[in-house]
Amino acid sequence: MRIAETKLDEGVVLVKHGRGLSIALWTMQGILAVLFAFSGVIKFVMPVGQMAKQTPFSGAFIHMIGLYEILGGIGLILAAMLRILPILTPIAACGLTIIMVGATVVMGSNRFAAFPLLIGAMAAFIAYGRFRLRPIPPQAQL
Repeated sequence: MRIAETKLDEGVVLVKHGRGLSIALWTMQGILAVLFAFSGVIKFVMPVGQMAKQTPFSGAFIHMIGLYEILGGIGLILAAMLRILPILTPIAACGLTIIMVGATVVMGSNRFAAFPLLIGAMAAFIAYGRFRLRPIPPQAQL
């Protein structure tokens, strides 16, 4: 594996040029993008009354979380793929991590609380991976 220097605005970052980590990050980004987009759309498709039975939150709050999930899912892929403001990819992952921490806290000691915890950990890894390990350089300016 080669180590190269990548210049970013704040200084020089050492980046390992290994395809394995990049493939793992892109795969996790794709999986989480689909998962969050689906989850967000479901929050708009399901009747508010049915969702309100399952949670103590209002319908407006559930729709807000759904919107954030859809935007976060899009942000995980689109900004990095187009290389237009790719810094938005790890920022989206941070936002989704916060949502999953909240979901884990709300679920409490429920046996299903491990699922949002796992998804949150994956989003946190994407954020760390795209901020530090394998940042995506912006598109070259002409």
